[in-house]
Amino acid sequence: MNNHYDTSKGLHLNYSLIVKMVENGSRVLDLGCGNGQLLKLLKEEKHIKGNGIEISQTEVIQCLEKGLSVIQGDIDEGLKQIPDKYYDYVILNQTLQSTQNPHYVMEEMLRVGKKCIVSFPNFAYWRVRFNFFFTGNMPKSKVLPFEWYNTPNIHLLTIKDFFEYSKNNNINILECIYTTKAKIRKDFRYSKFSNLFAEEAIFVISKN
Repeated sequence: MNNHYDTSKGLHLNYSLIVKMVENGSRVLDLGCGNGQLLKLLKEEKHIKGNGIEISQTEVIQCLEKGLSVIQGDIDEGLKQIPDKYYDYVILNQTLQSTQNPHYVMEEMLRVGKKCIVSFPNFAYWRVRFNFFFTGNMPKSKVLPFEWYNTPNIHLLTIKDFFEYSKNNNINILECIYTTKAKIRKDFRYSKFSNLFAEEAIFVISKN
């Protein structure tokens, strides 16, 4: 589910940054884990104890072929079978905007994970705004390669939206990284500059 642009440099950078955020030997749950590429990298490089949940049967089979512990399930239905704070990290990579009920998914993540890593394309990125304003069509990019009729993205959000959501729901932002192509910038506050010029955002969050 998070494998929207497998062959792009952006995906490799995204995976690399997430791998660096996770501590060695952690217990990790990857939600919408796709074909398991990120989970496999975490096992190889950070020696994690990892599990995944993926809705696509085809991708679950690909995960199992990699020797990963992944079950087929719909994260919109929640994580009721998992105890509170069972995982050190819960990852939701490039998937939040394609969930039916993002608020419920976020609540469940924060319940079962001591820390959560959330990444999403920033729909306030200047190229997205420019494309929509001047062409009148729904924007497309390497991060958002879909047509309006086949896009999985149903809840579009921006960096500003995420900061406001976190504040309103007492979520602690522990770290955030913004990426645009191969450039990386860290910040812990919302700024108009980041909202305009960041193509993707990766947040590490927690909730007591």
